[in-house]
Amino acid sequence: MDALDIARWQFGVTTVYHFLFVPLTIGLSLLVAILQTAWHRTGDDRYLKLTKFYGKLFLINFAMGIVTGIVQEFQFGMNWSDYSRFVGDIFGVPLAIEALLAFFLESTFLGLWIFGWDRLPKTLHLATIWLASIGSILSAWFILAANSWMQNPVGYRINPDTGRAELTDFIAVLTNKVTLITFPHTLAGCFMVAGALILTVALWHLIRHPDGADTPAFRTAAKLGAWTTLAATAAVTITGDIQGKIMTQVQPMKMAAAEGLYTTETPASFSILTVGTLDGSRELWALKIPHLLSWLSTGDLNGQVEGINDLQAQYAAQYGAGSYTPIIPITYWSFRFMIGLGIVAAAIALWALWATRRGHTPTSRWLLRAGLTLPLLPLLANSFGWIFTEMGRQPWIVFGEMLTRDGVSRTVSLPEVLTSFTTFTLIYATLAVIEVKLLIRYARNGLPDTDPTPAPDDRDDTDLDRPLAATY
Repeated sequence: MDALDIARWQFGVTTVYHFLFVPLTIGLSLLVAILQTAWHRTGDDRYLKLTKFYGKLFLINFAMGIVTGIVQEFQFGMNWSDYSRFVGDIFGVPLAIEALLAFFLESTFLGLWIFGWDRLPKTLHLATIWLASIGSILSAWFILAANSWMQNPVGYRINPDTGRAELTDFIAVLTNKVTLITFPHTLAGCFMVAGALILTVALWHLIRHPDGADTPAFRTAAKLGAWTTLAATAAVTITGDIQGKIMTQVQPMKMAAAEGLYTTETPASFSILTVGTLDGSRELWALKIPHLLSWLSTGDLNGQVEGINDLQAQYAAQYGAGSYTPIIPITYWSFRFMIGLGIVAAAIALWALWATRRGHTPTSRWLLRAGLTLPLLPLLANSFGWIFTEMGRQPWIVFGEMLTRDGVSRTVSLPEVLTSFTTFTLIYATLAVIEVKLLIRYARNGLPDTDPTPAPDDRDDTDLDRPLAATY
Protein backbone atom coordinates (compact mmCIF):
# COMPACT_ATOMS: atom_id res chain seq x y z
CA MET A 1 0.00 0.00 0.00
CA ASP A 2 1.16 3.54 -0.73
CA ALA A 3 0.09 7.00 0.46
CA LEU A 4 -2.75 7.06 -2.09
CA ASP A 5 -4.28 3.86 -0.71
CA ILE A 6 -4.12 5.04 2.91
CA ALA A 7 -5.44 8.49 1.98
CA ARG A 8 -8.42 6.84 0.27
CA TRP A 9 -9.04 4.61 3.28
CA GLN A 10 -8.86 7.59 5.62
CA PHE A 11 -11.28 9.64 3.53
CA GLY A 12 -13.63 6.66 3.25
CA VAL A 13 -13.63 5.95 7.00
CA THR A 14 -14.04 9.63 7.87
CA THR A 15 -16.86 10.14 5.36
CA VAL A 16 -18.86 7.07 6.36
CA TYR A 17 -18.38 7.79 10.06
CA HIS A 18 -19.43 11.43 9.70
CA PHE A 19 -22.51 10.44 7.72
CA LEU A 20 -23.68 8.24 10.59
CA PHE A 21 -24.60 11.49 12.38
CA VAL A 22 -25.90 13.53 9.44
CA PRO A 23 -29.16 11.63 8.79
CA LEU A 24 -30.19 11.78 12.46
CA THR A 25 -29.37 15.50 12.66
CA ILE A 26 -31.42 16.40 9.58
CA GLY A 27 -34.31 14.05 10.27
CA LEU A 28 -34.62 14.55 14.02
CA SER A 29 -34.44 18.34 13.80
CA LEU A 30 -37.57 18.46 11.65
CA LEU A 31 -39.43 15.78 13.62
CA VAL A 32 -38.68 17.55 16.91
CA ALA A 33 -39.95 20.79 15.34
CA ILE A 34 -43.16 18.97 14.35
CA LEU A 35 -43.62 17.64 17.90
CA GLN A 36 -43.10 21.10 19.39
CA THR A 37 -45.57 22.54 16.87
CA ALA A 38 -48.14 19.95 17.98
CA TRP A 39 -47.63 21.06 21.60
CA HIS A 40 -47.85 24.73 20.61
CA ARG A 41 -51.17 24.15 18.81
CA THR A 42 -52.81 21.73 21.26
CA GLY A 43 -51.21 22.45 24.65
CA ASP A 44 -51.02 18.67 25.18
CA ASP A 45 -48.21 17.87 27.65
CA ARG A 46 -47.31 14.61 25.91
CA TYR A 47 -46.05 16.56 22.90
CA LEU A 48 -43.97 18.79 25.16
CA LYS A 49 -42.44 15.75 26.85
CA LEU A 50 -41.69 14.09 23.52
CA THR A 51 -40.16 17.31 22.20
CA LYS A 52 -37.75 17.56 25.12
CA PHE A 53 -37.05 13.83 25.17
CA TYR A 54 -36.17 13.41 21.50
CA GLY A 55 -34.64 16.89 21.45
CA LYS A 56 -32.04 15.69 23.91
CA LEU A 57 -31.16 12.71 21.69
CA PHE A 58 -30.94 15.10 18.74
CA LEU A 59 -28.51 17.39 20.58
CA ILE A 60 -26.20 14.52 21.55
CA ASN A 61 -26.03 13.46 17.92
CA PHE A 62 -25.58 17.04 16.66
CA ALA A 63 -22.57 17.61 18.91
CA MET A 64 -20.84 14.49 17.64
CA GLY A 65 -21.57 15.39 14.03
CA ILE A 66 -19.84 18.76 14.35
CA VAL A 67 -16.61 17.17 15.58
CA THR A 68 -16.41 14.67 12.74
CA GLY A 69 -17.46 17.20 10.10
CA ILE A 70 -14.56 19.52 10.89
CA VAL A 71 -12.03 16.74 10.29
CA GLN A 72 -13.81 15.84 7.06
CA GLU A 73 -13.03 19.19 5.43
CA PHE A 74 -9.45 19.39 6.72
CA GLN A 75 -8.57 16.31 4.68
CA PHE A 76 -8.91 18.21 1.42
CA GLY A 77 -5.86 20.26 2.30
CA MET A 78 -3.99 17.52 4.14
CA ASN A 79 -4.19 14.50 1.84
CA TRP A 80 -5.79 15.81 -1.34
CA SER A 81 -4.04 19.09 -2.06
CA ASP A 82 -3.73 18.49 -5.82
CA TYR A 83 -7.46 17.85 -5.99
CA SER A 84 -8.15 20.97 -3.91
CA ARG A 85 -5.94 23.02 -6.20
CA PHE A 86 -7.78 21.72 -9.26
CA VAL A 87 -11.37 22.24 -8.01
CA GLY A 88 -10.90 24.93 -5.37
CA ASP A 89 -12.48 27.65 -7.49
CA ILE A 90 -15.66 25.56 -7.81
CA PHE A 91 -15.73 23.28 -4.80
CA GLY A 92 -14.91 26.04 -2.33
CA VAL A 93 -17.96 28.16 -3.15
CA PRO A 94 -20.74 25.81 -1.98
CA LEU A 95 -18.66 24.69 1.00
CA ALA A 96 -18.05 28.29 2.06
CA ILE A 97 -21.74 29.17 1.72
CA GLU A 98 -22.65 26.05 3.69
CA ALA A 99 -20.35 27.09 6.53
CA LEU A 100 -21.11 30.81 6.54
CA LEU A 101 -24.85 30.67 5.91
CA ALA A 102 -26.47 27.29 6.48
CA PHE A 103 -24.35 26.06 9.40
CA PHE A 104 -24.40 29.42 11.19
CA LEU A 105 -28.18 29.54 10.74
CA GLU A 106 -28.50 26.05 12.15
CA SER A 107 -26.13 26.46 15.10
CA THR A 108 -27.28 29.97 16.09
CA PHE A 109 -30.96 29.14 16.26
CA LEU A 110 -30.28 25.78 17.83
CA GLY A 111 -28.50 27.62 20.63
CA LEU A 112 -31.51 29.91 21.07
CA TRP A 113 -33.75 26.85 21.17
CA ILE A 114 -31.64 25.14 23.84
CA PHE A 115 -31.40 28.11 26.18
CA GLY A 116 -34.65 29.83 25.36
CA TRP A 117 -37.24 27.51 26.87
CA ASP A 118 -38.02 29.78 29.81
CA ARG A 119 -36.88 33.04 28.20
CA LEU A 120 -38.39 33.33 24.73
CA PRO A 121 -42.10 33.63 23.95
CA LYS A 122 -43.54 30.29 22.88
CA THR A 123 -44.08 31.28 19.26
CA LEU A 124 -40.59 32.74 18.89
CA HIS A 125 -39.07 29.73 20.61
CA LEU A 126 -40.90 27.42 18.21
CA ALA A 127 -39.52 29.42 15.28
CA THR A 128 -35.94 28.79 16.46
CA ILE A 129 -36.17 25.01 16.07
CA TRP A 130 -37.79 25.37 12.65
CA LEU A 131 -34.98 27.71 11.53
CA ALA A 132 -32.38 25.31 12.90
CA SER A 133 -34.00 22.51 10.92
CA ILE A 134 -34.07 24.64 7.76
CA GLY A 135 -30.38 25.38 8.30
CA SER A 136 -29.54 21.67 8.44
CA ILE A 137 -31.48 21.04 5.22
CA LEU A 138 -29.74 23.96 3.46
CA SER A 139 -26.39 22.53 4.59
CA ALA A 140 -27.27 19.29 2.86
CA TRP A 141 -28.11 21.12 -0.37
CA PHE A 142 -24.73 22.88 -0.63
CA ILE A 143 -22.73 19.80 0.35
CA LEU A 144 -24.60 17.67 -2.18
CA ALA A 145 -24.12 20.34 -4.86
CA ALA A 146 -20.36 20.06 -4.32
CA ASN A 147 -20.44 16.26 -4.42
CA SER A 148 -22.73 16.19 -7.46
CA TRP A 149 -20.25 18.34 -9.36
CA MET A 150 -17.72 15.54 -8.87
CA GLN A 151 -20.24 13.10 -10.36
CA ASN A 152 -21.35 15.36 -13.23
CA PRO A 153 -19.19 18.49 -13.72
CA VAL A 154 -21.18 21.49 -15.01
CA GLY A 155 -20.83 25.28 -15.07
CA TYR A 156 -17.03 25.38 -15.42
CA ARG A 157 -14.11 25.63 -17.82
CA ILE A 158 -10.53 24.36 -17.66
CA ASN A 159 -7.98 27.17 -17.66
CA PRO A 160 -5.30 26.06 -20.16
CA ASP A 161 -2.61 28.11 -18.44
CA THR A 162 -3.12 26.87 -14.88
CA GLY A 163 -4.80 23.51 -15.57
CA ARG A 164 -7.44 24.37 -12.96
CA ALA A 165 -11.21 24.10 -13.21
CA GLU A 166 -12.77 27.56 -12.98
CA LEU A 167 -16.37 28.40 -12.12
CA THR A 168 -18.39 29.97 -14.93
CA ASP A 169 -21.99 29.39 -13.80
CA PHE A 170 -22.71 28.96 -10.08
CA ILE A 171 -26.44 28.50 -10.70
CA ALA A 172 -25.63 25.57 -12.99
CA VAL A 173 -23.66 23.98 -10.13
CA LEU A 174 -26.56 24.43 -7.69
CA THR A 175 -29.12 23.14 -10.22
CA ASN A 176 -27.02 20.25 -11.51
CA LYS A 177 -29.49 17.51 -12.47
CA VAL A 178 -27.61 15.12 -10.21
CA THR A 179 -28.07 17.54 -7.28
CA LEU A 180 -31.77 18.00 -8.01
CA ILE A 181 -32.47 14.30 -7.50
CA THR A 182 -29.71 13.44 -5.00
CA PHE A 183 -31.01 16.08 -2.56
CA PRO A 184 -34.57 14.67 -2.11
CA HIS A 185 -33.19 11.12 -2.18
CA THR A 186 -30.74 11.92 0.62
CA LEU A 187 -33.37 13.76 2.67
CA ALA A 188 -35.72 10.79 2.38
CA GLY A 189 -32.94 8.53 3.66
CA CYS A 190 -32.40 10.90 6.59
CA PHE A 191 -36.05 10.70 7.61
CA MET A 192 -35.91 6.91 7.40
CA VAL A 193 -33.13 6.95 10.00
CA ALA A 194 -34.80 9.51 12.27
CA GLY A 195 -38.20 7.81 12.08
CA ALA A 196 -36.58 4.47 12.87
CA LEU A 197 -34.87 5.87 15.99
CA ILE A 198 -38.07 7.47 17.28
CA LEU A 199 -39.96 4.22 16.68
CA THR A 200 -37.32 2.03 18.34
CA VAL A 201 -37.16 4.07 21.54
CA ALA A 202 -40.95 4.21 21.74
CA LEU A 203 -41.28 0.46 21.21
CA TRP A 204 -38.74 -0.26 23.93
CA HIS A 205 -40.72 1.73 26.49
CA LEU A 206 -44.11 0.42 25.33
CA ILE A 207 -43.11 -3.24 25.47
CA ARG A 208 -41.01 -2.99 28.63
CA HIS A 209 -43.49 -0.76 30.49
CA PRO A 210 -46.92 -1.34 28.89
CA ASP A 211 -48.81 0.16 31.86
CA GLY A 212 -46.51 3.14 32.42
CA ALA A 213 -47.77 6.67 32.82
CA ASP A 214 -46.13 7.67 29.55
CA THR A 215 -47.64 4.87 27.46
CA PRO A 216 -50.03 7.22 25.53
CA ALA A 217 -47.14 9.53 24.67
CA PHE A 218 -44.89 6.71 23.50
CA ARG A 219 -47.76 5.25 21.46
CA THR A 220 -47.97 8.61 19.69
CA ALA A 221 -44.21 8.58 19.16
CA ALA A 222 -44.32 5.02 17.81
CA LYS A 223 -46.94 5.98 15.24
CA LEU A 224 -44.99 9.09 14.24
CA GLY A 225 -41.80 7.05 13.83
CA ALA A 226 -43.53 4.26 11.89
CA TRP A 227 -45.37 6.59 9.51
CA THR A 228 -42.21 8.65 8.98
CA THR A 229 -40.19 5.53 8.16
CA LEU A 230 -42.81 4.22 5.74
CA ALA A 231 -43.34 7.58 4.01
CA ALA A 232 -39.59 8.08 3.74
CA THR A 233 -39.21 4.58 2.27
CA ALA A 234 -41.73 5.45 -0.43
CA ALA A 235 -39.87 8.70 -1.14
CA VAL A 236 -36.52 6.87 -1.26
CA THR A 237 -37.96 4.38 -3.76
CA ILE A 238 -39.39 7.03 -6.08
CA THR A 239 -36.35 9.33 -5.97
CA GLY A 240 -33.98 6.36 -6.22
CA ASP A 241 -35.70 5.22 -9.40
CA ILE A 242 -35.24 8.67 -10.95
CA GLN A 243 -31.67 8.85 -9.68
CA GLY A 244 -30.83 5.53 -11.33
CA LYS A 245 -31.95 6.84 -14.72
CA ILE A 246 -29.96 10.08 -14.36
CA MET A 247 -26.95 8.10 -13.15
CA THR A 248 -27.14 5.96 -16.31
CA GLN A 249 -27.09 9.14 -18.41
CA VAL A 250 -24.07 10.77 -16.77
CA GLN A 251 -22.15 7.70 -15.47
CA PRO A 252 -23.19 4.60 -17.43
CA MET A 253 -20.23 2.66 -16.05
CA LYS A 254 -21.63 3.03 -12.53
CA MET A 255 -24.95 1.43 -13.49
CA ALA A 256 -23.16 -1.38 -15.30
CA ALA A 257 -20.99 -1.90 -12.22
CA ALA A 258 -24.07 -1.98 -9.96
CA GLU A 259 -25.25 -5.04 -11.88
CA GLY A 260 -21.88 -6.50 -12.82
CA LEU A 261 -23.06 -6.33 -16.44
CA TYR A 262 -20.07 -6.99 -18.69
CA THR A 263 -21.79 -7.20 -22.06
CA THR A 264 -24.38 -4.80 -23.44
CA GLU A 265 -27.90 -6.25 -23.17
CA THR A 266 -31.26 -5.40 -24.71
CA PRO A 267 -33.31 -5.95 -22.60
CA ALA A 268 -31.25 -6.25 -19.42
CA SER A 269 -32.18 -8.27 -16.33
CA PHE A 270 -31.54 -7.32 -12.70
CA SER A 271 -29.94 -9.99 -10.53
CA ILE A 272 -31.15 -10.35 -6.95
CA LEU A 273 -28.22 -12.64 -6.14
CA THR A 274 -25.13 -13.48 -8.14
CA VAL A 275 -22.29 -15.91 -7.49
CA GLY A 276 -19.20 -14.94 -9.47
CA THR A 277 -15.45 -15.19 -9.50
CA LEU A 278 -13.56 -13.49 -6.68
CA ASP A 279 -12.35 -10.68 -8.92
CA GLY A 280 -15.90 -10.05 -10.12
CA SER A 281 -14.94 -10.56 -13.75
CA ARG A 282 -17.26 -13.48 -14.53
CA GLU A 283 -20.71 -14.61 -13.46
CA LEU A 284 -21.11 -18.24 -12.35
CA TRP A 285 -24.80 -18.27 -11.32
CA ALA A 286 -27.47 -15.62 -10.82
CA LEU A 287 -31.11 -15.23 -9.79
CA LYS A 288 -32.52 -12.56 -12.10
CA ILE A 289 -35.67 -10.50 -12.70
CA PRO A 290 -36.11 -10.06 -16.47
CA HIS A 291 -36.28 -6.50 -17.91
CA LEU A 292 -35.87 -4.82 -14.49
CA LEU A 293 -32.39 -3.38 -15.12
CA SER A 294 -33.62 -1.91 -18.41
CA TRP A 295 -36.43 -0.17 -16.54
CA LEU A 296 -34.15 1.08 -13.74
CA SER A 297 -31.66 2.44 -16.28
CA THR A 298 -33.81 3.82 -19.08
CA GLY A 299 -37.47 3.76 -18.03
CA ASP A 300 -38.11 1.29 -20.86
CA LEU A 301 -38.61 -2.40 -20.13
CA ASN A 302 -36.78 -3.23 -23.37
CA GLY A 303 -34.14 -0.48 -23.09
CA GLN A 304 -30.49 -1.11 -23.88
CA VAL A 305 -27.96 -1.07 -21.02
CA GLU A 306 -24.31 -0.74 -21.96
CA GLY A 307 -21.94 -3.30 -20.50
CA ILE A 308 -18.63 -2.83 -18.70
CA ASN A 309 -16.49 -4.16 -21.56
CA ASP A 310 -17.99 -1.81 -24.15
CA LEU A 311 -17.73 1.17 -21.82
CA GLN A 312 -14.13 0.32 -20.93
CA ALA A 313 -13.19 0.30 -24.61
CA GLN A 314 -15.04 3.59 -25.15
CA TYR A 315 -13.33 5.32 -22.19
CA ALA A 316 -9.89 3.99 -23.15
CA ALA A 317 -10.32 5.51 -26.61
CA GLN A 318 -11.60 8.80 -25.16
CA TYR A 319 -9.32 9.29 -22.13
CA GLY A 320 -6.30 7.13 -22.86
CA ALA A 321 -5.06 3.70 -21.85
CA GLY A 322 -5.92 2.38 -18.39
CA SER A 323 -8.70 0.70 -16.44
CA TYR A 324 -11.90 2.70 -15.98
CA THR A 325 -13.76 -0.08 -14.19
CA PRO A 326 -14.55 0.21 -10.45
CA ILE A 327 -14.25 -2.72 -8.06
CA ILE A 328 -17.26 -4.75 -9.17
CA PRO A 329 -17.93 -6.85 -6.01
CA ILE A 330 -18.08 -3.64 -3.92
CA THR A 331 -20.45 -1.82 -6.28
CA TYR A 332 -22.61 -4.91 -6.80
CA TRP A 333 -23.12 -5.79 -3.15
CA SER A 334 -23.27 -2.25 -1.73
CA PHE A 335 -26.10 -1.52 -4.19
CA ARG A 336 -28.05 -4.55 -2.98
CA PHE A 337 -27.35 -4.02 0.70
CA MET A 338 -28.63 -0.46 0.29
CA ILE A 339 -31.91 -1.70 -1.17
CA GLY A 340 -32.32 -4.80 1.01
CA LEU A 341 -31.72 -3.09 4.36
CA GLY A 342 -34.21 -0.37 3.46
CA ILE A 343 -36.88 -2.95 2.63
CA VAL A 344 -36.36 -4.76 5.95
CA ALA A 345 -36.60 -1.46 7.86
CA ALA A 346 -39.90 -0.64 6.14
CA ALA A 347 -41.25 -4.10 6.97
CA ILE A 348 -40.46 -3.68 10.68
CA ALA A 349 -42.06 -0.22 10.68
CA LEU A 350 -45.20 -1.66 9.10
CA TRP A 351 -45.27 -4.41 11.74
CA ALA A 352 -44.96 -1.81 14.51
CA LEU A 353 -47.72 0.31 12.99
CA TRP A 354 -50.03 -2.71 12.96
CA ALA A 355 -49.13 -3.52 16.58
CA THR A 356 -50.11 -0.01 17.73
CA ARG A 357 -53.37 0.21 15.74
CA ARG A 358 -56.57 1.48 17.42
CA GLY A 359 -54.97 2.23 20.76
CA HIS A 360 -53.30 -1.18 21.13
CA THR A 361 -50.07 -1.44 23.09
CA PRO A 362 -47.54 -3.84 21.52
CA THR A 363 -46.40 -6.74 23.69
CA SER A 364 -44.43 -8.96 21.29
CA ARG A 365 -40.87 -9.63 22.37
CA TRP A 366 -40.06 -10.49 18.75
CA LEU A 367 -41.16 -7.02 17.73
CA LEU A 368 -38.92 -5.57 20.45
CA ARG A 369 -35.94 -7.58 19.17
CA ALA A 370 -36.62 -6.50 15.61
CA GLY A 371 -37.18 -2.93 16.74
CA LEU A 372 -33.81 -2.77 18.49
CA THR A 373 -32.10 -3.42 15.15
CA LEU A 374 -34.31 -0.93 13.32
CA PRO A 375 -32.18 2.26 13.58
CA LEU A 376 -29.14 0.41 12.23
CA LEU A 377 -30.92 -0.79 9.08
CA PRO A 378 -31.59 2.55 7.32
CA LEU A 379 -28.36 3.93 8.78
CA LEU A 380 -26.38 1.13 7.11
CA ALA A 381 -28.49 1.48 3.97
CA ASN A 382 -27.46 5.15 3.79
CA SER A 383 -23.82 4.21 4.28
CA PHE A 384 -23.89 1.53 1.60
CA GLY A 385 -25.56 4.01 -0.72
CA TRP A 386 -22.69 6.45 -0.28
CA ILE A 387 -20.09 3.68 -0.66
CA PHE A 388 -21.74 2.69 -3.93
CA THR A 389 -21.93 6.32 -5.10
CA GLU A 390 -18.27 7.07 -4.42
CA MET A 391 -16.74 3.69 -5.29
CA GLY A 392 -18.83 3.44 -8.46
CA ARG A 393 -17.25 6.69 -9.71
CA GLN A 394 -13.72 5.27 -9.49
CA PRO A 395 -11.13 5.65 -10.88
CA TRP A 396 -12.36 9.26 -11.24
CA ILE A 397 -12.28 11.80 -8.42
CA VAL A 398 -13.99 14.24 -10.83
CA PHE A 399 -15.72 12.24 -13.51
CA GLY A 400 -14.10 12.73 -16.90
CA GLU A 401 -11.68 15.39 -15.66
CA MET A 402 -9.40 14.11 -12.90
CA LEU A 403 -8.35 10.63 -11.80
CA THR A 404 -8.24 9.85 -8.08
CA ARG A 405 -4.55 9.03 -8.24
CA ASP A 406 -3.85 12.56 -9.55
CA GLY A 407 -5.62 14.30 -6.68
CA VAL A 408 -3.54 13.05 -3.76
CA SER A 409 -0.99 15.31 -2.03
CA ARG A 410 2.45 14.73 -3.48
CA THR A 411 4.42 15.87 -0.44
CA VAL A 412 2.63 13.73 2.15
CA SER A 413 4.47 10.50 2.87
CA LEU A 414 3.06 7.08 3.68
CA PRO A 415 4.05 7.24 7.41
CA GLU A 416 2.41 10.67 7.77
CA VAL A 417 -0.89 9.55 6.21
CA LEU A 418 -0.80 6.29 8.15
CA THR A 419 -0.29 8.18 11.41
CA SER A 420 -3.22 10.52 10.84
CA PHE A 421 -5.40 7.64 9.63
CA THR A 422 -4.66 5.56 12.73
CA THR A 423 -5.15 8.52 15.07
CA PHE A 424 -8.47 9.59 13.58
CA THR A 425 -9.77 6.03 13.51
CA LEU A 426 -8.99 5.52 17.20
CA ILE A 427 -10.56 8.88 18.11
CA TYR A 428 -13.67 8.04 16.10
CA ALA A 429 -13.95 4.65 17.76
CA THR A 430 -13.85 6.37 21.15
CA LEU A 431 -16.46 8.92 20.07
CA ALA A 432 -18.68 6.10 18.78
CA VAL A 433 -18.65 4.44 22.21
CA ILE A 434 -19.47 7.75 23.90
CA GLU A 435 -22.27 8.50 21.43
CA VAL A 436 -23.95 5.11 21.81
CA LYS A 437 -23.68 5.14 25.60
CA LEU A 438 -25.18 8.63 25.85
CA LEU A 439 -28.02 7.81 23.48
CA ILE A 440 -28.86 4.58 25.31
CA ARG A 441 -28.62 6.22 28.72
CA TYR A 442 -30.98 9.08 27.94
CA ALA A 443 -33.30 6.91 25.84
CA ARG A 444 -33.79 4.56 28.81
CA ASN A 445 -34.56 7.40 31.20
CA GLY A 446 -37.98 7.94 29.68
CA LEU A 447 -39.91 11.15 29.28
CA PRO A 448 -38.97 14.17 31.44
CA ASP A 449 -41.37 15.79 33.84
CA THR A 450 -43.28 18.73 32.46
CA ASP A 451 -41.58 22.01 33.40
CA PRO A 452 -43.88 23.74 35.91
CA THR A 453 -42.49 27.16 34.90
CA PRO A 454 -45.22 29.30 33.31
CA ALA A 455 -45.01 29.71 29.57
CA PRO A 456 -43.08 32.87 28.58
CA ASP A 457 -46.19 34.33 26.95
CA ASP A 458 -48.02 34.19 30.30
CA ARG A 459 -45.38 35.70 32.62
CA ASP A 460 -45.03 39.25 33.74
CA ASP A 461 -41.85 41.27 33.39
CA THR A 462 -40.61 40.41 36.88
CA ASP A 463 -40.12 36.80 35.82
CA LEU A 464 -37.44 37.91 33.36
CA ASP A 465 -35.21 38.98 36.24
CA ARG A 466 -34.62 35.38 37.21
CA PRO A 467 -31.29 33.76 36.21
CA LEU A 468 -31.33 31.95 32.89
CA ALA A 469 -32.28 28.30 33.39
CA ALA A 470 -31.87 25.97 30.45
CA THR A 471 -34.09 22.96 30.11
CA TYR A 472 -31.11 20.80 29.35
